[in-house]
Amino acid sequence: MKPKAVLTYCNQIGFEAVTTLSGARILLPHSTVENGIPPSSAEKILKKVMAIPDLVLSLETGNGIFSNVPIPEWEAAVFGGFPALPTKSIIYKLLCNGKNNIQPGNDMRREVERALTADTYMTTAEGKLIQIMSTEATKWNGIKTMLESVNIEQNEAVYFGDDYDDIEPIKNCGTGVAVSNAIEEVLDAADFITESNDMDGVARYIEKNLL
Repeated sequence: MKPKAVLTYCNQIGFEAVTTLSGARILLPHSTVENGIPPSSAEKILKKVMAIPDLVLSLETGNGIFSNVPIPEWEAAVFGGFPALPTKSIIYKLLCNGKNNIQPGNDMRREVERALTADTYMTTAEGKLIQIMSTEATKWNGIKTMLESVNIEQNEAVYFGDDYDDIEPIKNCGTGVAVSNAIEEVLDAADFITESNDMDGVARYIEKNLL
């Protein structure tokens, strides 16, 4: 969940802890945990991936999003200086996909994977967006940190998910719930399946089983 959206919900509901940016930023009651990509690793990866043809490249940072092409829906600042870093702020994610939001092919995925450093890993979101993050930045690491901060056991937690990075927390929390429009791997890992995102599946499960 993006930080702007998180803060809106935090103000409305009063969450005690929140995992954002797939575990790259964790908001706790009295502190914030940042799991960014080391600048030296980000520079090494950028030098390699910039050679990939038709690459749309973005960096999600503490100073906003920088991209090599305009992406209005992300409010991204266009930066023409890659592979240099556009900011000295923390680097949360390095994002890659094909032009015109086309699903990246296997060749692009292999090239990106070869560019990874020992302290980074990659996932694919919605089948079309390659995300590179620190190995410390996972949703499960974020969930564990949150639970510890508010003294809740893992087997007491209920987790909802729909994509690849939700599989680990769904398996490890006491109750794992998938929305019906989740990917097949998440549906297989879940203890329960609720209605889709579009049908307020999470809210329906909470209302029926937790309130």
